[in-house]
Amino acid sequence: MQIKIEESKVKIIRQTDEKYPTKLQNIYAKPQILYVLGNEKVLHETAIAIVGCRDCSEYGAKNAYQFGYALAKKGIGIISGMAKGIDSYAHKGAIDAKGKTIAVLGCGLDFVYPSENWNLYREILKSGGAIVTEYPLGTRPAKHHFPARNRIISGLSDGVLVVEAKKRSGTLITVEHALDQGKNVYAIPGNITSQNSYGTNELIKEGAIPVTNIDDFEV
Repeated sequence: MQIKIEESKVKIIRQTDEKYPTKLQNIYAKPQILYVLGNEKVLHETAIAIVGCRDCSEYGAKNAYQFGYALAKKGIGIISGMAKGIDSYAHKGAIDAKGKTIAVLGCGLDFVYPSENWNLYREILKSGGAIVTEYPLGTRPAKHHFPARNRIISGLSDGVLVVEAKKRSGTLITVEHALDQGKNVYAIPGNITSQNSYGTNELIKEGAIPVTNIDDFEV
C-alpha cells in the first residue's frame, strides 16, 4: 500500500553526517544514505533486534510480544522489519510497554508492506520510534530488498534474538550478518517436533545464547 508522505518530514542521513549511526559505520556494505521518519535519536540507543518466522506459531507470537514488552520496559529499544508474524508482535510489545521501536523497511517510506500493518506503522511513529530505510521514496517492495535490509536490522542492534526459524529461513540471513558484525545472537528454545523451532534449536547447538528470560541478555 502506497501512502502520501511530505518530503519535508523525511530526514536524510548520509554516511558522512554526524547523525549517522556509529553502529553502522563498520558494517559490510553500509548504507550510504538512510531515510528516516520519526525519532532519529533512537538509532543511537541500546537496542535488541527481534526476528523470526512470518507464519509464526502461537508460542512464537507470545514470546516475541513478551520479550519486546519486557526489554522495552527496561529502556532497551526493539528493532525489527515490520513483517507479518514475529516482527509485528515484537514491535507491538515495545509499543504497549511505552518503549521505542525501530522498523527497517525493504522499500521506500511511502510504502506500507504488508498493507495490514498500516496501523502498526502509525503507532511506531506515535510512540516515539522510527521507521528507516535505505531506499528513496517511490521504491516499491521487492523480494531482493528484504535480505539486504537485514544487515541494517542487525547493524543497528546490540544483539539479535531469534524467536522462531525454520530450517531454511530468511531469518538466518540476519543471524549471518550479526555474526559478521560481532553481535551476540540469542535464540529461544522450542519444541523439537516444531518446524518453526528447528532453526532456533540448531542455533543454540552451534553456540547461540539460549534465552528464557530478559536476564539472559548481555546488554
